[in-house]
Amino acid sequence: MSLVVNNINTFYGRSQVLFDLSLEIKTGSVTTLLGRNGMGKTTTVNSIIGNLACQSGKIIYNDQTISGLRAFQIAQKGIGLVPEGRQIFPNLNVRENLMATAANYADAADPWTLDKVLDLFPALAQRLSNMGNQLSGGEQQMLAIGRALMLNPELLILDEATEGLAPLVRQQIWQQLDEIKRTGISILLIDKNLDDICKVADYHYIIEKGQAVWKGDSAQLLDNPKLKERYLGV
Repeated sequence: MSLVVNNINTFYGRSQVLFDLSLEIKTGSVTTLLGRNGMGKTTTVNSIIGNLACQSGKIIYNDQTISGLRAFQIAQKGIGLVPEGRQIFPNLNVRENLMATAANYADAADPWTLDKVLDLFPALAQRLSNMGNQLSGGEQQMLAIGRALMLNPELLILDEATEGLAPLVRQQIWQQLDEIKRTGISILLIDKNLDDICKVADYHYIIEKGQAVWKGDSAQLLDNPKLKERYLGV
């Protein structure tokens, strides 16, 4: 297994958000976290990447316990994050944003480089000298993904992968994520576009009130309208 989250309990102050949450992400797979807003998806991500400490339970990545490590140490283990809201550096240009995270801690034989990222996102190649705050929403999301890839992660986490993007741009992002998947990177994905998610994802977890209430593959999810209505409907 690439990542195992084992019965974690996470709090914000005195308020418990995650309750004995468990999930697994297999090497080379795309796994999603689904659920309505406020159910614990982003808290799960923050627990994995070290922004929030788990009060109990364990998070194991490539047979090493990473719960309790600081965020930069977890990133160095090979976990890259595309955060909700993108959080690119507005006062750096595209090239500087990408180079800011460049690393190859795992000594990958074919690492992600600036040229390789620009081949994946040709729109960015035309905007290398533009500042981060001069990009469109779609370009900023491509930049956020490219910045995470420059860390050369074995696991890529995307929180709200296509939120707020125009339909055409969303389709470009899904195609690019499919290309990333083909390189063997494991992906943990949060998004609301269920039909698009199911085209690229292998496995899904639905979270409600901080607990994993369902897990299964895309066929099982799409064939269960009552499940979608109960846990994913607005």
